[in-house]
Amino acid sequence: MPDNLPAKRAPALSPAQRNNVINILRRAAKAEIMPRFRALNAADIATKSRPDDLVTIADTAAEAMITRALNMAFPGALVIGEEAVSADPTLLNKIADAPLCFIIDPVDGTWNFARGMSVFGVILAVTRYGKPAFGLIYDPVMDDWAIADDQSPAQMQHPSGVTHDLRVSRGGELAGLSGYIPLYLFDHAWREKLAATLCNFNWVNCLRCSAHEYRMLAQGHFDFLLTQSLNPWDHAAGVLICQQAGGYVQMLSGGDYDATLRHGHILAAPDKATWNRLARVFKFLNDAGQ
Repeated sequence: MPDNLPAKRAPALSPAQRNNVINILRRAAKAEIMPRFRALNAADIATKSRPDDLVTIADTAAEAMITRALNMAFPGALVIGEEAVSADPTLLNKIADAPLCFIIDPVDGTWNFARGMSVFGVILAVTRYGKPAFGLIYDPVMDDWAIADDQSPAQMQHPSGVTHDLRVSRGGELAGLSGYIPLYLFDHAWREKLAATLCNFNWVNCLRCSAHEYRMLAQGHFDFLLTQSLNPWDHAAGVLICQQAGGYVQMLSGGDYDATLRHGHILAAPDKATWNRLARVFKFLNDAGQ
């Protein structure tokens, strides 16, 4: 082997560390999330930025438990949770300089969770200086998880040890595509024009849950996702998992996704050709400077 080849970078987490992180999320779900599912009182639910932007006692308790466990297991790492950022938005500024950062969404799909719908999950991403290096999307109801790092294929894993590789759809022409577009997250000024594009596609939906939208994309059940909200706890893990499942994910304006980005649009597709077709449809968002 030639001496001048670059050394392969070690994964962000070792196999033992990956297993520890999986167990941390499973324990938190068992202790703090699932006992409260369909058992919340009105006092257990509060609002944040909008009337439909909810936080529950399950969110805060699970994040606290996960954060404590990660701080013990990775004492030199930065650990940032969605609810911690809600209390102190300046925490986001630390992601860019962190050699190892854990980003947690303790209950993604809180609106669904609070309404008794089982479409919610726990998301954990690891970034290196803002670049996604490990992603885990856990479904507490079914007790399984989509997982990937930046050096290996995405997989769906089960507690029994059964695993299978994930693979995005084959893509294709616009009329045959199904996708996710959360219209309610886009600026009001562009919702009507964006809604007018929906007739180009076979089916467009929104689960109000990034965890399951990215899992569906990585499994090849849906073809694309377009979003304006760039909260890193919603996207850092899912973008990586979709990429490692063979997908093509870029910012609509061009360039790789990065967990430090605050503005722009993520467009995920099965391949570059399909991505380009979609990008032409949504080009007006770039032209508008949004």
